Amino acid sequence: MTTLYEHGTLASLMAGNFDGTITVSDLLKHGSTGIGTFTGLDGEVIILDNDVYQAVSSGKVNHITDMNATMPFASVHFPAEQQSVALNNVNFAKLNNDFVKEHKLNNVFAFLKLSGKFEHVKIRIAPKQDKPYPTLLEVAQHQPEFTADNISGTILGYYAPEIFGTITAAGWHLHFISDDRQFAGHLLAFDAPKLAGSFEVFDNLEQHLPVENKEFRESTVDMSTLREGIAKSEGNAE
Repeated sequence: MTTLYEHGTLASLMAGNFDGTITVSDLLKHGSTGIGTFTGLDGEVIILDNDVYQAVSSGKVNHITDMNATMPFASVHFPAEQQSVALNNVNFAKLNNDFVKEHKLNNVFAFLKLSGKFEHVKIRIAPKQDKPYPTLLEVAQHQPEFTADNISGTILGYYAPEIFGTITAAGWHLHFISDDRQFAGHLLAFDAPKLAGSFEVFDNLEQHLPVENKEFRESTVDMSTLREGIAKSEGNAE
């Protein structure tokens, strides 16, 4: 059995619940690889082999060693039943179309990690917020974006079916980190002539909810605009 562990929900972030509700230490008990964000929506998190990196809105990348740091939202897993994958002339369109169709992902959760030399990478990084927190959509409209050309690095993240597109981002939710750990963030676009890595499909989703958090328990979500807001916040809207 392969398990994807998710703490919190994207819908809760959309409502502005940015307080951390799980420590890094507790999160790593459920996975050594993954993505997320810190309290206050402070940057983009990349977890590789238990090493935790945080890209902040200045463009700097921090190596996080404070195991008591907290996160409102994260997805992690322990790599297990991995398949090797190699792709040529790859970009987001190819992942969203050809790769999804080839591996029949429409109704499953999956993980993808690809490394190599990228001709172009475009990322964005959520800036840290203070209370009273805005909504995620409001934050997304003012997120700094960064680009890099001819950079070596890794993209990693998760695919979620459309039917689960309110607890997490439907489709691919990917982060990027360079080999020198100096450039990282939420992936918006990329082009690469050749990438190789691993791919994994999960047969179990463990959804963990912060039931002791007052704001989470009392918040409401506008379901009529939720999916559109998530698409815009994630950078997937036209």
